[in-house]
Amino acid sequence: MATSAATTFGEAVSRTPMRAFQWATVAVCMLVLVSDGIDMQLLGIVAPLVIADFGVERGTFGIAMSAALVGFGLGAWGGGWLGDAIGRRYTLAIAALLFALATVAASTSGGVWSLALWRVIGGIGFGAAYSNAMAMAGEWVPDRLRPVTVATLSVGTPIGGTIVGWLGPDLAEIYDWRGTFVVFGLASLLLIVIVLAILRDSPSFLIARGRNEEAARTARLVLDSDVELLPERHESDGADGRSIGVLHRSNLRFNLGVGIAFTASALCAYGILNWATTFLTASGFTLEQAGNAVSVAGITSIAGSVGAGILARQFGSKRFMASISGTLVVLMVALGFAVQALPAAPGLSDRVLVVTLVGAAGAVFSAAMASMYVIMIAGYPQSCRSAGIGFGIFMSRVGAISASGFGGALLDFGQGSVVPFFGVLAVSAAMISAAAFIVDRHVPPARQAERARASALS
Repeated sequence: MATSAATTFGEAVSRTPMRAFQWATVAVCMLVLVSDGIDMQLLGIVAPLVIADFGVERGTFGIAMSAALVGFGLGAWGGGWLGDAIGRRYTLAIAALLFALATVAASTSGGVWSLALWRVIGGIGFGAAYSNAMAMAGEWVPDRLRPVTVATLSVGTPIGGTIVGWLGPDLAEIYDWRGTFVVFGLASLLLIVIVLAILRDSPSFLIARGRNEEAARTARLVLDSDVELLPERHESDGADGRSIGVLHRSNLRFNLGVGIAFTASALCAYGILNWATTFLTASGFTLEQAGNAVSVAGITSIAGSVGAGILARQFGSKRFMASISGTLVVLMVALGFAVQALPAAPGLSDRVLVVTLVGAAGAVFSAAMASMYVIMIAGYPQSCRSAGIGFGIFMSRVGAISASGFGGALLDFGQGSVVPFFGVLAVSAAMISAAAFIVDRHVPPARQAERARASALS
């Protein structure tokens, strides 16, 4: 096999078509995120049953609802650091084991605090899996497909939410909520075998750690010829060639914009996903109808996230995020008024209106979150990419924890009114504009990127 001129793996793979191994890597990463989403959203789906079983107020139950998100934030950042240190592959296997066993163990909980403990532990696995799956998939695909690939992967959690929205109520009816946790937790154990059998750390990751021979062997899985691989360099790396960490001063503005925007996006997303069954059943929906509304949001999230990758690349992430922010503000206000106006026994037209707005909101807040992953993959250097994505996810947990922990309290505060709840979500939607105006490493519009690439080659 002939040896080509020295280049980075990213440049080499951008000159070749996608191979079966790359598609398999993306598919396994998606499977990890779908399983992540199933276990993560499961408690929100069966929340009314657990609240009745424990005999607690909704505000008190918010402790258990937010617990997984606390663990998720810790796991995303800590797992990101671990992935940068020992590799994405082994970190993903460890993460899958952790969240699968914790989900099974949660079924033994006798109250809010014991459930919260297991959800924190499971959340650590959720977060570690998320940051490493995103980083691994992004490193194996060419630049031209990275925005769409990463954005599409971000729908893994909504797909998982859709699956559990469909299956959760039926399984809970058969096995109770405890048996439902056992079923999904045991199924997640299969991920460990799949991850170890199929996934491999990228040549970019391996070459950065001096594992040159292993990087060359792994590169042969997708390249037609042997290539002398060079380390990936990033615009934020030090002038002396040293790679920087996530908290380096050159990342300050980028981290600030990512943190604010991701926090706001997650607050909107988890406010709807975790509390929809609760505020809809309180407004006359059956549990099945409310679960279906969450499932619709999961379906529309797929379209929104995939569309985000295409549109962010076509028009640039700055313009796209500004548009997303304004659209979501309008939807949060409209949904709040629609739920507030529901009669005691909602008719078909009332339910269709609410479900339509929930679905539209799901598409838009998922597009916002997907775009943040696209921005982070492009903005953080390879040397700290998992940790950088982990940092973004960690910051998003502030919004997610706020939505899960205080959502019930806001609903109780309204004393039958959802205006305080949706008012907070509308303000959060406006804060997503931070990604447009603070972030200093945006994905450029496609035409601008093509001109820059042509100029570099000439």
